Amino acid sequence: MTPALRLLTWSATAAVAVTGLVYAWMAYCLSPADPMDLANHPWQGTTLHLHVLAAPVWLVVFGALWHAHVWPKLRGAGLARRRSGIALAVLAIVMAASGYLLQTAVDETLRSLWLVTHVTTSLLWLLVLLWHVVTRLPRHA
Repeated sequence: MTPALRLLTWSATAAVAVTGLVYAWMAYCLSPADPMDLANHPWQGTTLHLHVLAAPVWLVVFGALWHAHVWPKLRGAGLARRRSGIALAVLAIVMAASGYLLQTAVDETLRSLWLVTHVTTSLLWLLVLLWHVVTRLPRHA
């Protein structure tokens, strides 16, 4: 992976993860100051917009990452970190699909399903990403 792709990958991941986590905190952990408010925080809508705008950038970077890193690793003979890499790829696909389906769902039951799926796979993806990176770090005896 080139240094530019590594920088793009981490930048896009940070943008989507931070905006998603901050939005979730605002939407599910805060209460509105005024019971008549539609949002729990004044920046809640802006944070959601930033998340929705950052996600397609992440998807483009993920496509480049797939071509430069994931696919060559899947085709290679080495097994190092393959389980976490495959888990990341599967979770990324479900996470992205559920994010788009969440935006387009009109039925409340489907919207709830996509929301739970998106939040669950997103949090799992972040945990597996940490595992994937930590297992790469050199071990000191």
